[in-house]
Amino acid sequence: MPLEMRPDCERCGTDLPASASGAFICSFECTFCADCADEMDDRCPNCGGELMDRPTRSKQLLEKYPASTERKYAP
Repeated sequence: MPLEMRPDCERCGTDLPASASGAFICSFECTFCADCADEMDDRCPNCGGELMDRPTRSKQLLEKYPASTERKYAP
């Protein structure tokens, strides 16, 4: 099963396109921008897991396996 590729930072709402670098995820796919991940010392505030660079998805594969459109940011 491919990664969900969530479209935004859960902490600040920054857009995080699946085809662009700069997103960080934990093993549960909680998703954060680079600035927020850095401020949180690369630890997920939800599960305590390590935040790692999320891989990008090529345009061809985005057509076959589209990224999620469900936003997780909740101010």
